[in-house]
Amino acid sequence: MLQYENSRSFSTGNSAQERGVSYVPQCYVIANMQRPNSAPKEANVPIIDMAALRNIGSEERSRVIEEIREASCRFGFFQVVNHGVSEPVLDEALSVASKFFDLPTEEKMKLLSGDVHKPVRFGTSLKNDGDKVQFWRVFLKHYSNPLNDWIHMWPQNPPDYREKMGRWSEEVMKLGIEVMTTLIEILGINPTNNLTQKIENGMQVVAVNYYPPCPQPELALGLPPHSDYSCLTILHQSSPGLEIMDSEDNTWKLVPFVPGALQVNIGDHFQVLSNGLYKSVLHRAILNNSETRISIASLFSLGLDDKVDPAKELVSAQNPKRYRESSLRDFLNFLANNDFGSEGKNFIDILKLKNN
Repeated sequence: MLQYENSRSFSTGNSAQERGVSYVPQCYVIANMQRPNSAPKEANVPIIDMAALRNIGSEERSRVIEEIREASCRFGFFQVVNHGVSEPVLDEALSVASKFFDLPTEEKMKLLSGDVHKPVRFGTSLKNDGDKVQFWRVFLKHYSNPLNDWIHMWPQNPPDYREKMGRWSEEVMKLGIEVMTTLIEILGINPTNNLTQKIENGMQVVAVNYYPPCPQPELALGLPPHSDYSCLTILHQSSPGLEIMDSEDNTWKLVPFVPGALQVNIGDHFQVLSNGLYKSVLHRAILNNSETRISIASLFSLGLDDKVDPAKELVSAQNPKRYRESSLRDFLNFLANNDFGSEGKNFIDILKLKNN
């Protein structure tokens, strides 16, 4: 039986997912047409061997470059192996994330904030308690680049959180720069525009997501369909639960779980930079009724106020400019002023020029 408490009955620290209730309250129930399939098809996404990508001048690298190009233009998603982030770093990041969410509620609540502009914040659902539709998630977000500018603001408990999540952030930052510079190389953008330097000095936001077991996973979501505002997102997950929209048949498909692989998805700002050649993938988090799933997403963008515009090399009379410029701060303002969990709005939609 569905329960009809409103969302205010499940504020952070007392949310249904934190309390482990035996039902899905009405404020978590999503519309019938949005509900996940209990047996989704698997997405057919390429697995990119980063070792081959590093073999400069080889036929093998040319093949991998073409695989990345095709994946980025088709639906904006691929997985990477031999990526250089060691297994201990991956395992320790998940472990210390789990320890954080196992802390007493009062300890985690020290970082509670509904202000999306804060560099470190703890919350539930999508943004926090103000969401009209609640989502079965608990999260911790923090800025991470340059690491020394932000790490002192991260949780002090667990005692090894800063060390282990800091190591994860540094290693994944290196990988993110490598992938992003490759994507820029594929586009053929003039390197004299300092874009690579802006990426290296840009923002890295780490989102640590905790999805407890849900008693009726067919009724709720961990996160609603959305695309990431970022240039690029790299995600590490403890178990399957990430679905992407296959634009060729408009169906949701489960990302196959490949041990040791990291998930890579194109964000809104790379779709803008590429003038629509790359696709910012629509994705969501589904739930299960047996185990907790943890994911750690590293979102890369330019500086907070650096504007991203379609590259001039990719704009012509035959292919006119398709998007207006925007920055990370613009996205945060959009997030603060919109309830896109229930309204279905995405940031990329407001960037599209009307003549396209």
